[in-house]
Amino acid sequence: MKAKIKFINKDKTQFYNILKSRVDQYFIDNKISQHANTTMVLKTIVMLSLYFVPYLLIMTQGYSILGLWLCSGIMGLGLAGIGMSVMHDANHDAYSANPFINKLVSQSLTLVGGNNRNWKTQHNVLHHTYTNIYGHDRDIDSKVIMRFSPAGKYHRIQKVQVFYVFFFYSIMSLYWTTAKDFVQYFEFNKQGQHRDSGFQKFITLMGLIIWKAIYFTYVFVLPMIFLHVSFLQVLVGFLTLHTIAGLILSIVFQLAHVVEDAKFPIPDEKGNIQNEWAIHQLETTADFSRNSWLITYFVGGLNYQTEHHLFPRICHIHYPKIAPIVEATAKEFGIQYIYNETILKALKSHMSIISKLGKNDLTFTNLANSMG
Repeated sequence: MKAKIKFINKDKTQFYNILKSRVDQYFIDNKISQHANTTMVLKTIVMLSLYFVPYLLIMTQGYSILGLWLCSGIMGLGLAGIGMSVMHDANHDAYSANPFINKLVSQSLTLVGGNNRNWKTQHNVLHHTYTNIYGHDRDIDSKVIMRFSPAGKYHRIQKVQVFYVFFFYSIMSLYWTTAKDFVQYFEFNKQGQHRDSGFQKFITLMGLIIWKAIYFTYVFVLPMIFLHVSFLQVLVGFLTLHTIAGLILSIVFQLAHVVEDAKFPIPDEKGNIQNEWAIHQLETTADFSRNSWLITYFVGGLNYQTEHHLFPRICHIHYPKIAPIVEATAKEFGIQYIYNETILKALKSHMSIISKLGKNDLTFTNLANSMG
């Protein structure tokens, strides 16, 4: 059984308390809410439209094979946009102060083939709490023949993972939609993440099956019935959609955590991390391309990943304004603020660490031992 992780603020630092008071003061001084504003609402409409409008065009216009393929590609952009810019805030309770609105907006994930409960467990609970701690943050667990942490088991095939990494990124969304939610349903129940009664487990499983059935019905069955296209034609569109979404979602995450300078702390035998939780977030998380309006808009502010990890209940629309506060406070306390100025620089940094992990080079500084 894994030891429960506990963060020990051994230096009794007041970093997070001071930072939080400064960020709170920003919203007070500017008389604005920490939640969504008009710009965010309009953005929600844009992202949902990017997915559902092409689908409606396919169903009503009966496009040629090329048109079907192009619309599916646009839907892939929309799926990634919904994941990063809409449901993400809602599932963090950052979209609105009203729980009902957050729950309603979060259903956008269900509509595009995902499952809110599993996502919140893996992302909100495991990833945000135990960022880059191998065996606890499932996002950096070794996957098939991929190694994302120095603590992960090494296999010779990983020596060339730098050459096949993007293939596995491209199937991430496809795997999640078709199988991962069911795998997680059983794993999270077995591990005690979801402590439901037998009846509750049955209801949850039935809900998962029904929503998946609805998703695959409108994606596969309806086009074949009303457009008289073959299963193969629809399959090509489906794979295109998820390949694009998978690549975008995977790369955005990796550029925020699996890069040079980001640490992968190792707890001691009691599960202790000798660090304040907030400082741990700064040491394991990186920002990138903050000066790009387009990237910031499309990825839902996830290029401001440090701000997101420190303040997940603040809508991402505000991250560009609070980032200077976070960076200045980190500098004041002598804490490194990891930032790659461009997406290309961030990608280069990611590929560098993927290469080092593949060569089993554990001499680089990213293997941070927090055993004290």
